Amino acid sequence: MLQLITRYIHLNPVRAGIVQAPEKYPWTGHLSYLGKGRYPLVDSALVLSQLGRSRLQARRRYQQFVLEGVSEVHQEKYYKVKDQRYLGGDEFVEKVESLKRGSEPVFWEIAIEEIAREVIYRMKVPADRLYSMTRDRLGAYGRELVAYLARKLVGLRVKEIAQYFRREPMTVSLGIRKIEELLHRDKDLARRVEAMELNLRKKGKKKYFITIA
Repeated sequence: MLQLITRYIHLNPVRAGIVQAPEKYPWTGHLSYLGKGRYPLVDSALVLSQLGRSRLQARRRYQQFVLEGVSEVHQEKYYKVKDQRYLGGDEFVEKVESLKRGSEPVFWEIAIEEIAREVIYRMKVPADRLYSMTRDRLGAYGRELVAYLARKLVGLRVKEIAQYFRREPMTVSLGIRKIEELLHRDKDLARRVEAMELNLRKKGKKKYFITIA
């Protein structure tokens, strides 16, 4: 699959009619694969290792392989990605996911209004006090919980949360830190927050980010 994708990308200028041969176009990694270019950011080792035991043999086979695809037309399948970021089959996606689980945070598509409703319901914080501009302690506690959950589950920036509650970013940041410290000491609070997180995840769906290849 990787060889096919590499060939397809390197033949894009030919299909577009920009050049007649892929080696005539200097802005892909094709020349590096042939050993004729010096682009340190291009790593051709993985693809070439699948085509021959020696570098010379692999390059010859690669060149022949690319030329065999010159007549290939636009392939929509190469533009279909999984979860907006994976190019490959389900088995490949699962393998990548299994390797990276725990290495990066998983965010969810949940509106901050939904998080606020969850805190209002579960923590018995009246809505008018949650959104009050006064320094009401219960209202502040509720906002801190909403901010913590919005940050952890949705990945919202402190600035965005502050705008929602019409508060200063520093206030929101300190509130999140306060909840984090409380969770380490208060097991009951930790259980209740965990229950809210679980319920909110059920209502939302995983958020994936589009990356540019």
